[in-house]
Order: sequence, then C-alpha cells, then structure tokens
Amino acid sequence: MTILLGLLILSVLVFFHELGHFIFAKIFKVKVLSFSVGMGPVLLHKEFHGTDYRLSLIPLGGYCGLNGEKDFQKAIDENLTEIPRSPDSMFGVHPLKRAMIAFAGPLFNFIIGFLCFFVISMVGYKYNYFDNTIIIPEEETVESPAREAGLLSGDKIITINGEQMNNFWDIQKYVGLRPKETLSVDIERNSQNLSFTITTLLNKDQGNGILGVYPDYSTLQEYETKTYSFFPALLHGVLDTFDFTKQTFKSIGILFKGVDITKVSSGPARISNMIGETMTEGFSSDFRTGLYSTLTLIALISISLGIMNLLPIPIADGGLILFSFITLIFKKEIPPKTQVKIQYIGIAIIAVLFVISIIGDFRYFIDKWSSK
Repeated sequence: MTILLGLLILSVLVFFHELGHFIFAKIFKVKVLSFSVGMGPVLLHKEFHGTDYRLSLIPLGGYCGLNGEKDFQKAIDENLTEIPRSPDSMFGVHPLKRAMIAFAGPLFNFIIGFLCFFVISMVGYKYNYFDNTIIIPEEETVESPAREAGLLSGDKIITINGEQMNNFWDIQKYVGLRPKETLSVDIERNSQNLSFTITTLLNKDQGNGILGVYPDYSTLQEYETKTYSFFPALLHGVLDTFDFTKQTFKSIGILFKGVDITKVSSGPARISNMIGETMTEGFSSDFRTGLYSTLTLIALISISLGIMNLLPIPIADGGLILFSFITLIFKKEIPPKTQVKIQYIGIAIIAVLFVISIIGDFRYFIDKWSSK
C-alpha cells in the first residue's frame, strides 16, 4: 500500500513536469499533438483544438507529444541534412523558444518544490530531537575524527564553519553534505569555548559525511519551527528551494568521491516506498509532522527530478537545451546524424543509471526484508 501511495505521488510529479512542456509549447505556438495522463494503452481520448487529450491505462506520469518530434526520425530515415521544419513544429520555432519549452518541465518541478516549502513555512511543525551535546564512541575500532581532534563526550557543538548548530539534527545535516572536508568546529566545554579543526570521513554505503559522534540520548526535547504569514512564507519558499537545490548538487558531487553507488542510488520502487512510508508514519503521529515530512520529501524528489533533467545529457531536457543554444550561437542546426550519434551516448548513460538504480532498489528491499 505504501508503494502504491508513493507511486501515485511520483506520478503526479512526472505529470506536472510534462504539463510544463505542454503549457510553454502552447505559449510559443508549437502544436501539441497529444497530452496524456498516464502511460500505455489509451482508455479515453478527446480531441480539442488540435490536441488529442488522453487518459491512459498505467497511472504513471504522462507524456506530451509535440509536432516535429517525428520529423527528426524522418530526417534520419530519408538521409536528410536538415530536420524538416514547419512554423508550428518543435524544430521550426526559434532555438531560444525551443530551449524554453525544454526548460519548462524542470521549471515546474522547481515550482512544486517551492510550493511545498511555502506551505511548510506557513504551517510550521513540531519535532522531537536531541540537543547539540555529543557523545564520543568509546570503542577504538569505531573511527571518530572528532575523537582524534580532541573532542570529548559532553561537549556541545555550537557552530560549524560559523553556522549555528541548535541541535543534533543541524549537526547531521551540515556534516552529512560535507564528506572528506575540513571543518572548523566551535564547542562549549565546562563553560569554556574551544575551537577545533576536524576532517570528516565518507560513509561509502550512505554517501554522507561522518564526524564520528553520537547524540546524547538523554537530551531529547521538543522543538517547534517559526510560522510565517503569506508574503514572508513566499520568500522562505524561494530561499528553501534555492538551498535544497544547492544541497542536491552537493549530493550529486558526493557520488564521485568513492561511494557505493548501487547503495545510494534510488529507483522508482524505492522512491515510491520512501514517500509512502513517510506519509503513513508522519501522519500517524501528528498532522503537522506528517505534512512537513511528506512535503519535504516531495520537494526534494521534485527538485532532484528537475536537476537531473537539466543535466546536459542527450535525450534529456538538458540535452535539447544544449543543442538549442549551440544552434543559437552558431546560427546553424546540428545535422540529424550527428544528433543521433550523440543521443546514443545519452541512451547509454541513461541505461547505465537505470540499471544502477534498479540494483539499488533490489539491494534496499532485500536488506530491509532480511532485517525483519
């Protein structure tokens, strides 16, 4: 049930991505041949103003069929040097408009992230967590950069690189995004303020930074975030979206630091399960907690989806944007055969990422079920 619930949310995110392409295509007078809610065999359809609106069997996202997309294949089949262009086709409009249509899908993913953070800022939430007091592991076999630097159990981490740490969650978030980085840590010990320099480790299984400390479990307390009125909440929505975007780029960068990519990569099954579990567990304890947990995860996935689609990989939106700007700069369309060769590279990259994500899903569920 949790997977189905999560799959529904994931489908909505994909649907809004395609809706972005649809709206901008309409704005720039590119004919939309078809727009489907869902994938696979068509159950119902109705043509309106030249667009075939469809309801398809598989409730997973949707698609937006634009005029001119088949012209690309026609150019390949007929060995043409240019893609046939009509004024209302994808390749017939100005390259900048084409780039904007491609960008619209990821843009809508960022908008969903913004809306999630906007609602969170207005509603606020409560959560239970430990304060900023740390415990150093006594076992010498457990690696602890904090212990090697001179920190002791009972120290309170006040700031890291000048940023305030109000509780252990703040410490985890900050350190988690900074594996193999040297941090300036200010602590409080017996009413004294001390400073240390600590180089974090990399958790290869989870892809996060490690300081080598535990929370003091006796310090559990309730925290409540500040709520904002409409316009300040809008600003916080923008700032949080920008902050999450930076964090996502940092997370992508961590993948190249030596992590086990099959463990940290998530496919549709694992993502759907995560969303479903977050929703059911969050709302079972408290409405605001459930709303925060669910909206935060949806925002993170939506923003990640937008970023991944913007990467300059052929067959992704980023690849079309790149081709459009090359055409704009050099005043010449890229030959169809050249585009096909480049797209083969893109297909290979996507296929590798897909296989890795599926392997990651299998490992996640096998480990989860075997631990029960």
